[in-house]
Amino acid sequence: MISVIATIKVKKDCRDSFVEVFKANVPNVLAEEGCVEYTPTIDFESGIEVQNLDDHVVTIIEKWETIEHLKAHLVAPHMLEFREKAKDFIDNVSLKILQNA
Repeated sequence: MISVIATIKVKKDCRDSFVEVFKANVPNVLAEEGCVEYTPTIDFESGIEVQNLDDHVVTIIEKWETIEHLKAHLVAPHMLEFREKAKDFIDNVSLKILQNA
């Protein structure tokens, strides 16, 4: 099992627009072979002191059966289309690709 944490830094006042475009693509991704989970998340105000809130970040939580499934996902036609639709909302993207310890 491969876990992915994608941190998407969005431009000012673009979070809602990005999330809308992202959610429209979620059913396509969930239908991909090997996709276990694919969820956009935003910060939740918890009142816990160590939490670092950021209204300009959308964190994507993903799980894939294998790294090959993840690699296929990255070049899937619907992902290329999504990137084109979302590019004007995004400042930066970083990925953490993880395996169980």
